[in-house]
Amino acid sequence: MHDWHVDFAAWCSYKYLNSGPGNVSGIYIHEKHGLDPETPRFAGWWGHKEDQRFRMKRGFIPEPGAAGWQMSNAPVFGMAVHKASLEIFHKAGMKNLREKSKSLTSYLEFVLNYVQNHHASIAFDIITPKDPEERGAQLSILVKENGKALFDHITANGVIADWREPNVIRLAPTPLYNRFEDVFALGEILKSFQL
Repeated sequence: MHDWHVDFAAWCSYKYLNSGPGNVSGIYIHEKHGLDPETPRFAGWWGHKEDQRFRMKRGFIPEPGAAGWQMSNAPVFGMAVHKASLEIFHKAGMKNLREKSKSLTSYLEFVLNYVQNHHASIAFDIITPKDPEERGAQLSILVKENGKALFDHITANGVIADWREPNVIRLAPTPLYNRFEDVFALGEILKSFQL
């Protein structure tokens, strides 16, 4: 992000890093802001310069870097879950996961197109970029008719997806724990859809 000249970024960890709802998040602060103590920010106990915290003097002296934005202590139990998840990611290897993600999502695209071409009652457009380098492990389909009924059908058959009004279904084969067989099974479930 530094090389892209990003000033600030924030992200969650609950979904794709398996940390669970409401768990820890991450921030990035470009060094031009993170190393400038005059940059406005909320002043929190854990963001105060560590070797000055217990002197209890007036004013706020920020810790350098992103640590200067920390408001309070990290939740211990949540961090334990997050650490366990990150260890699994490290063991699997991000390069391996990204390669599987591209293959798995491309296979999902193939299955979706196959089902649409062979099942008259399902019509949709894939609105996620076609280029695997421009998308993650997720495809959004804009369903032309009966989208909510299709979503309810796949849900009733054990598929966990997201519904977005008015007619978008988001499908996300996660490379860490989804298999190609899972995507194939989704295709079979889609083929069984009837009004």
